[in-house]
Amino acid sequence: MRGYTGEKDAVLARLRRVEGQVRGLQRMVENDEYCIDVLTQVSAVTKALQSVSLGLLDDHLKHCVAEALTEGGDVADEKVREASEAIARLVRS
Repeated sequence: MRGYTGEKDAVLARLRRVEGQVRGLQRMVENDEYCIDVLTQVSAVTKALQSVSLGLLDDHLKHCVAEALTEGGDVADEKVREASEAIARLVRS
């Protein structure tokens, strides 16, 4: 079971909303909308994806990492390393 399983419907709903925003961006470009308006929407999509990412990361820490820490040893070290790498990727993006 994944950490987000209990929130799967909510995560999927947020991702569908983001998908709709991206389709809207495509329409804006097809319709030659003003650059700043397109960039504003790109920013909104980026924030929405960041929100999904942070929620998934929170679920991962609360479920997967916490569970691994109770096991200890190499499993715990691996989960903490994975989480650290995920955080680093999010910070760089």
